[in-house]
Amino acid sequence: MGVIYYFTSVSSNLEIKKHQQKIEMILDGKKIPYEKIDISVGESVKEKMRSVAGDPKAMPPQLCNGDQYCGDYAQFELAVDDETLNEFLKI
Repeated sequence: MGVIYYFTSVSSNLEIKKHQQKIEMILDGKKIPYEKIDISVGESVKEKMRSVAGDPKAMPPQLCNGDQYCGDYAQFELAVDDETLNEFLKI
């Protein structure tokens, strides 16, 4: 299935926007293909993201590979710093 990146196009939270931009910049820079899913298009999409994350209060950005949860921004950033991004993304 591949890497799925849950994000929101509707947020006034500057930190969330910066985190989303950094994820996209890194994935694009490393030429890692991913599917972007905007949770702001409907409640069912947000619920799917939260279900995959196993957290009823999870907020974007979140990453998974198919239905296998990878992590949130903090875990993504740690994987980048530790140079374990491929393992983190399960690719």
